[in-house]
Amino acid sequence: MKDNKQQIARIRQMERRLDRALLAVKRLSTALDKWEAVQEDIAALDKYYGSDEWKQDFADDEAGLLPADLKRGVLSEDAIWNLLADSKELNKKVK
Repeated sequence: MKDNKQQIARIRQMERRLDRALLAVKRLSTALDKWEAVQEDIAALDKYYGSDEWKQDFADDEAGLLPADLKRGVLSEDAIWNLLADSKELNKKVK
């Protein structure tokens, strides 16, 4: 009988590589589908940030005219800015 220990080890190693690669491709494909689905949201946030509406919303928040329990991450100057910057960097990687 042929001594094929190296051959078997090689095939097992390649199978592990195939399994890892298949999983990574599947996960990336799912993530890209989600990414594509939020592009409209990102575009709307980009348009909103720095607009007259955003400035008014920000000023009203600063003046205490909005409910205290209102989630207002979009009014922080960093949240949308960071999202847009990260989005641009990610788009460079994807293309």
